[in-house]
Parts: sequence; C-alpha cells; structure tokens
Amino acid sequence: MISNRRFVLLAGLSALAACSRQDSKFRTYRGPEVTRVIVNKGEREMFLLHHNRLLERYKVDLGFAPQGHKQFEGDGRTPEGEYHIDRRNPNSSFHLSLGISYPNEADIAYAKALGKSPGGDIFIHGEPNALAFLSPDWTAGCISVKNREMEDVYAMVRDGTPITITA
Repeated sequence: MISNRRFVLLAGLSALAACSRQDSKFRTYRGPEVTRVIVNKGEREMFLLHHNRLLERYKVDLGFAPQGHKQFEGDGRTPEGEYHIDRRNPNSSFHLSLGISYPNEADIAYAKALGKSPGGDIFIHGEPNALAFLSPDWTAGCISVKNREMEDVYAMVRDGTPITITA
C-alpha cells in the first residue's frame, strides 16, 4: 500500500512531467503516416492525408503576393506544383519549419532563362519568434500556420513526404 506522502510525491512528479511535455515545442505522433500534404492556396487551407483519408486540416497564411506560381526571388508568391518535404529546422526564426523542395529543375530553368534567381528557402512554418503584427498572407512565399499547429505538423510530417500546392 502506498503511503499518502508517497502518493502525493508521485502525483506531483506526474503533473510536472505532463506539464513539461505540454510546454515543449516537440510533440510525439503515433497515428497513421502522413502520406501527402495538400495546400489549396485559394481556400488558404492545408490538408494532411493518409492516402485518401483526411488526418488534419489547417488554415494557412501565404506569401504577400499569393496569386500565381512563384517565379523569382522576392516576388512574394507561394509556389504551385509537386514538391516534397526535404528538411526540418527545429531552430527556425518561425517557431519550427519544414522545408519544401522548391525550386525544382523547371523552376530553375524558367528563372535562368530570364536571367533571374528562382529564390528558395520555402517552408511550412509557424509564426515569427519575435513579436510582430501579422496580417493575412504576410510571408515571403512560405506557408504559415499557428505555432501550436506547427508543432503537430512538425511531429506528423516526415522528410520525403510529397506536397501538392494548388492555386
């Protein structure tokens, strides 16, 4: 039989352990594998899918000039097309981030033909770590969700996961 003092100590330690997990930006996910990410720019929505089954849906902010496919560095557009998640940054200036494989060969060739840079460093990320007033579509071309949502996305989506970004 556990004494009252030992019970209180164990209960307190359990509560502290639960709090520390909730305070961490690193979540654990044990559900179905995310097999595809789909971003619908027009509806400002992102979907995490396990094959044809919807796992999660998020509202998103996009680049400051969201209409059309990203073509050049600094155009403020979010790319459109087929890419994949190619890296993760746990120390992002935007809480957490998952890299998108933009630019692909076609993006590079198009920009090069016009003597411009296609840009790069397109991510799914959270909100800025520094305090800032955010209006809709505030990024430089990235896809942004709320920080708590990004913690879930970061835990659920693995490197190599395909991402489709549509108009």
